[in-house]
Amino acid sequence: MISVLQGASRKAIAIALAASMLGFLLVGCGGEKQQLKIAFLADYSGPLKEFGPVIQTGVELAIDHINAAGGVNGKDVLLVTGDSGLDKTKATEEARRLIDIEGVHAIVGPLSSGVTLAVSGSVTSTSNIPQISPSATSPALTNAEDNGYLFRSTISDAAQGVILADLAKSEGYTKAGVLYENSPYGQGLAEAFKASFEANGGSATITAYEAKAASYLSELKASAANGGEVLIAAGYPTQAAIFIKEALENKIYDKFLFVDGTKSEDLITAVGAAALEGQKGTAPGAGPETPALKAWNDAYEAKNGKLPSLPFVREAYDATICLALAAVSSSTAGADIAAALPKVCGGD
Repeated sequence: MISVLQGASRKAIAIALAASMLGFLLVGCGGEKQQLKIAFLADYSGPLKEFGPVIQTGVELAIDHINAAGGVNGKDVLLVTGDSGLDKTKATEEARRLIDIEGVHAIVGPLSSGVTLAVSGSVTSTSNIPQISPSATSPALTNAEDNGYLFRSTISDAAQGVILADLAKSEGYTKAGVLYENSPYGQGLAEAFKASFEANGGSATITAYEAKAASYLSELKASAANGGEVLIAAGYPTQAAIFIKEALENKIYDKFLFVDGTKSEDLITAVGAAALEGQKGTAPGAGPETPALKAWNDAYEAKNGKLPSLPFVREAYDATICLALAAVSSSTAGADIAAALPKVCGGD
């Protein structure tokens, strides 16, 4: 079962700053007094390599705030990184290295749903190491067999699919083609979109594709079989760059809706900004302006110069803050952190 930890950054900055005055983060409530070590296991290579370094800035900001408030057990929290490369084998090997060699107490990541599930099933759920993905949105995570060690700090695609369908309807589309990566992420989002879009009177043809194909022309044609007016690009940037170019060159589609996985500066560069001008999409956002959110934005801009253009940076901050708060309320032992997470950061 997975607990969904959401919206913590809307309050976590206030908690962390208050903690620096109250000493809340200085000493835990008992148990082990080790220095907390958190891993960020993300994509620094492969199709999502654009995302890893940017999302890491959210983790780093959280650790800055935690350490400025006194750290955990009076010691600075340490960060270790690993490259998942959108590859299940590579990610599980990296997770084992982070746990067995680096000695981390918790993991933020991975980024994709399929890799997150692989790491949970093969490594963290049997090693008693809590794992929070800031970006794994597949509904499949909700019922994963994880022994209580898998969490996420973002919304499920069961919700994003509905919002995406609403967007397609508001844009006046009645027939849509969906090209999705054959993975828990792509399938979950495509099916959620189709169910909601067709419940509101639309028609959607969903077509799976394999990640490392050189061409997606046959899949594009299949997705357009119902006369699709718009293509939903439910995949990742390197793949989308290929099939969007093919869609334009072969006059199959010239209208697109994007999702969190294809919200990408690299994709715009590859396809050309002019070809994508005016296109829309969905991705998790920060929500309405609040004093806490403004404080977070100000702190992020002060450290990084500007707000992030990619999604899931705030969710990575949330995940890191929650791990520290859970360690403070219990101990740095993985089992204690996992048990405390729903209590200190909510979820189910």
